[in-house]
Formats: sequence, C-alpha cells, structure tokens
Amino acid sequence: MADSTLRYLANEIGLRPAWRCLLDYRFLLALIAGILVVWLGQRWLPSFASPRSFDWLLLFSLVFWQPLFEEILFRGLIQGQLIKREWGRKSWLQISTANVLTSVLFVGLHLFMNPPLAALLVFIPSLVYGYFRDHCESIVPSIVLHCAYNAFVIVGLVVAGSVVWSRAS
Repeated sequence: MADSTLRYLANEIGLRPAWRCLLDYRFLLALIAGILVVWLGQRWLPSFASPRSFDWLLLFSLVFWQPLFEEILFRGLIQGQLIKREWGRKSWLQISTANVLTSVLFVGLHLFMNPPLAALLVFIPSLVYGYFRDHCESIVPSIVLHCAYNAFVIVGLVVAGSVVWSRAS
C-alpha cells in the first residue's frame, strides 16, 4: 500500500520519466540559452558580492537540493494543481496561466532571499521551467534545467570574482 501511495504521489506531482523531453531540441536550446544569459548577464548587469563564502555543502545545496525542493513545490504541487483547472490551462504563446501564476509566486519566494533585481530575474527562467512542466507533463526537465541554471550562475559569479570560495571545506 505504501508503494502504491508513493507512486500515486510521484505521478500527481509529475515526477515521472521524461527522456523524450530531455532529448528534445527545445530542451537543449533552453540549456544553451541558460549559459548565454549568464554570460551576457555577467557582462551587462552589475555583479553582486555574496555575503557568504561558498563551500562544497553550500554549492550542493544551491545546485541540487534547493532546485529539487523548489521544483517539487512550485512546478509539481502548485502548477500541477493549477493546470487541472480550465482557466489554468489557458495559454498564450504556449505559456499557461498556471505557469504564469506559479512564476509570480516563485519570484515572491525569491524576494525574501535576494535583492529585488535578482528576484525579478528569476521570472523568465521560471516560465521556462513551467513550460517544460506543461509540455512534458513531468517535473524532471524542470529540475534538470533549474539545477543547470543555478550551476551556471554560480560558475559565473566565481569567474567574475563576486563570491569567495572557502578552501577550508
């Protein structure tokens, strides 16, 4: 019974295989776009210094745990429930109302943890994560993109000298 309950919950939040989507050209373009956006952002946007020094534990959290948790919560639970409503399925340019509302909430969460400009800059990536959640009916592509985008940002900050890497860890 516990096994069937876990399978039901995993299916309900969209935690299902999505190999077809991970190999789709749109997904690969989204990965490449993440690299380009970070590179351009480092050149044109003011860099911010992190008040924390980075270590392996923080890196693991920012690149794996936080994206996993955020995608399960936002794309899995929230967007997954909103897309079940007729109004949530309405879309414009293949971006559903459920995706837009989820992305607004996602920005709201980031306002608590980041400067306002940094929080607002997560809106577009959030729409991208939500697009793949809707398109693939799975949060796996969203999780992979979110992990990759976070890694790209951290590498960009380290390369720009905006964060201090703690060698003691």
